[in-house]
Amino acid sequence: MVVDANTGKTVADIPGQKRNHGVAIVPSANRGFITDGEDASVTLFDLKSYSVLGKIKTAEDSDGVIYDPASGKVLVVCGDAGVMIPISPDLDPASGKADAPVELGGKPEFLAADGKGKAYINLVDKDQVAVVDTKTMKVLNKWPTTPGGSPVGMSMDTAKRRLFIGCRKPQKLIVMDANDGKVLADLPIGAGVDATKFDGDAFASCADGTLTVARETQGKFQVVQTVQTPRGARTMGLDEATHMLYLPTAELAPAQGQSRPRPKPGTFMVVVVSSSSK
Repeated sequence: MVVDANTGKTVADIPGQKRNHGVAIVPSANRGFITDGEDASVTLFDLKSYSVLGKIKTAEDSDGVIYDPASGKVLVVCGDAGVMIPISPDLDPASGKADAPVELGGKPEFLAADGKGKAYINLVDKDQVAVVDTKTMKVLNKWPTTPGGSPVGMSMDTAKRRLFIGCRKPQKLIVMDANDGKVLADLPIGAGVDATKFDGDAFASCADGTLTVARETQGKFQVVQTVQTPRGARTMGLDEATHMLYLPTAELAPAQGQSRPRPKPGTFMVVVVSSSSK
């Protein structure tokens, strides 16, 4: 769904995915890229008309996706397949193919890039961050996320070269030095984190209905606020121009057994969070 951030109205509804996960936007190519975990593909769409341009085959459980300006590639991580797949933004979806997969040696969840040729990828089953050279497409290193485990959310302060990693087991926001993998801080967060963002402060959105706000003051990181959100609001988008955070969720029916809580029909919403000082 494409939603006008000013009015909240739905602008377009892009069809054709079975189980979508993430979206990457590449304005220079006038294209967007939607990962589809069940279909093991990426849907390409036009940024002006929102029409579907085609699909590119990727690998099982296509999940996190970003655009890396250093390599000029869209980077797709595929959890069950254990790979990262680069895609040229301008390829022809009718005849083109994704680049060769990069074997990660673990199950990737989400990733961030520094814009200078490095990508950092959470390996949720290994409690590690894999470091990939996006120009050679080689794994350079793997860093432990201890004392955090099951890392899923990932964002980066590219100026200070710090990674913000949301971990589920135990529930931690890990602050990591992107130069050497040193853990600079571990902060408590809510249950079921799925995303982190950085915008001067660091944010971790969790399924239990909490949004943790962390701040660095004189070299020390601390939690400065926990914002209450509707339950299930665990994924998050950031508008860097307005400093608004957008968290999609829905009213949830009680979970049955081991299954996830199911959204109630007709209750989809986008929660908007802003700073009182911005």
